[in-house]
Amino acid sequence: MIDSFRNIFAIPELRKRLFFTFALLTVYRVGCNIPTPGIDPQALVEFMESMKGTLLGFVNTFTGGSLERVAVFALGIMPYITASIILQLLTVVWPYLERLSKEGELGRRKITQYTRYLTMGISIIQSTGIAIWIEKVTTPGGAPLVANPGWGFRLMTVLTLTTGTAFVMWLGEQITERGVGNGISLIIFAGIVVGLPGAIIDTVTSITSGSMSIIKVIFLCIFMIFVVAFIVYMERAQRRIPVQYAKRVVGRKIYGGQNTYLPLRVNTGGVIPVIFASSVVMIPTTIAGMFQNQWLQTISDYISWGQPIYYLLYATAIIFFSYFYVSIIFNPADTAENLRKYGGFIPGIRSGKRTSEYIDRILTRLTLVGALYLAAVSILPEFLLTGVKLQGLPGIGPAIDAFLPTWFTQGMGINFYFGGTSLLIVVGVAMDTVQQIESQLVMRNYEGFMKKGRIRGRR
Repeated sequence: MIDSFRNIFAIPELRKRLFFTFALLTVYRVGCNIPTPGIDPQALVEFMESMKGTLLGFVNTFTGGSLERVAVFALGIMPYITASIILQLLTVVWPYLERLSKEGELGRRKITQYTRYLTMGISIIQSTGIAIWIEKVTTPGGAPLVANPGWGFRLMTVLTLTTGTAFVMWLGEQITERGVGNGISLIIFAGIVVGLPGAIIDTVTSITSGSMSIIKVIFLCIFMIFVVAFIVYMERAQRRIPVQYAKRVVGRKIYGGQNTYLPLRVNTGGVIPVIFASSVVMIPTTIAGMFQNQWLQTISDYISWGQPIYYLLYATAIIFFSYFYVSIIFNPADTAENLRKYGGFIPGIRSGKRTSEYIDRILTRLTLVGALYLAAVSILPEFLLTGVKLQGLPGIGPAIDAFLPTWFTQGMGINFYFGGTSLLIVVGVAMDTVQQIESQLVMRNYEGFMKKGRIRGRR
């Protein structure tokens, strides 16, 4: 491992790319701490403390804490992600975008351009809504967040937040083109891991104050290592469908005849289903926090953290969006058609419709396993912290709660620091970045991080 890190900085081009990536991520973190003019920072912090566990708190995690300060990068990269998802959905139902997606590099550039335009439109709408909403919001103590509301404040906020989103999008594209790794993913990664030093300080403080024992901390560290290892294993897991290509004679040359495989990932949808599910489940809680309504507050209490209805809705939403998103990004009929076009076939399966049905059947089973894995990892942090509060169920809840152990109903009080969604993103981005660095090393005849299966090159 030490030799691998030494080799990274021994290659001038790779060293330059790494320093460029670190420099742009530093610029992003600086922008996350520059507040938007016209907002009382103390009142804003007090209000955001009361909104934890809602959709605002969820989005604040992905913006690196800049939303709670309404910084110039408060919207972060979320408008770009939303625009990308919308374009992916439209690609399936809009023939024009479907044709562009099949036109190679030129079509991808056109779709990227449309994504940028849509990102700007979403940013303007979101920043306008934030400006109008902040003017009306007060802290639990009754203090207003904006001292001088009006169109001057609204235009300044829209201009600041929209420009910040455009700049963050540009930073991500520059990192992807001239740095190491996927720029958009690394920006989200940087926004999440920035809370790690604070988590370590809180843990040390809890140990010194006696509120948390060293044994519990050791158990938490071991458990986190186990969870991370499980995520790595599941993210790399795939089902390999054997594929054979018939021999073709073109002139005096013979093409094809080799055996290969079609890899189908267990978690084909990635972390997108979890993001969708989290946003949907938190909408009632967010609305209840904005409007003082007894009926909405009752619904919010039933689907708050630790409630069995919350776990049920969250897991069901993750499974639903897993199938929904996979059906959009992967088309078995197109895969079967491409195999037939290039002379490939699955042994024992007839080409065409039968191949499509076979791939679809395997993908359906894999998606179920991947969805259950996403649901388990996403629910685990909340369960460790709050448990399952069965006494909230009407009728049979208190009776069932009396027979279950306290650690199950009240939680173990263990703060996992990273939610399930954040943990999936952090591990996935770290794996992809390391893989890209390793590819750069192997391409230049250096050993990668993982020596197993690699060809030893020159030093």
